[in-house]
Amino acid sequence: MRAGVITLSDKGSRGEREDVSGPEVIRLLEGMEFQVTDYEIVPDEQDMIEAVLIRYADEKKLDVIVTTGGTGVSPRDVTPDATLNVIEKQIPGMAEAMRSESIAKTPHGMISRAVVGIRKQSLIINLPGSPKGARENLSVLLPAVKHAVEKIKGDDTDCAV
Repeated sequence: MRAGVITLSDKGSRGEREDVSGPEVIRLLEGMEFQVTDYEIVPDEQDMIEAVLIRYADEKKLDVIVTTGGTGVSPRDVTPDATLNVIEKQIPGMAEAMRSESIAKTPHGMISRAVVGIRKQSLIINLPGSPKGARENLSVLLPAVKHAVEKIKGDDTDCAV
């Protein structure tokens, strides 16, 4: 399965901060045998985020698109808003699982606005911007990601556990 990673960071996009979350996400995905074909750092601008999500889903037809950063409540945190504008369906259980994992570690986890959803045949996942938060949140989802992508692409076999 092919994946893309997008780090959302004003400072990172200007070269003022090293991105450590994006590479951590890539490492986790590659460890689960995903082929990460695309990676970029984008400023916290909603229209730019939407454009990259649309390009990754519609043109590149990536199976999984993972964003890191911009999921909180500060004025520049617009990743979930951009994601909601481009997805066709939400997968609230995945977002709830991430928040549950975060809240177990810190009360700050409850202010995450991260979204998980589907555009066309791509699964889009918003992760926090810290490497630790991104790793913990993605680790919760990884056991279900391949199955979710298979279902998004039309697999009609029974979902027996």
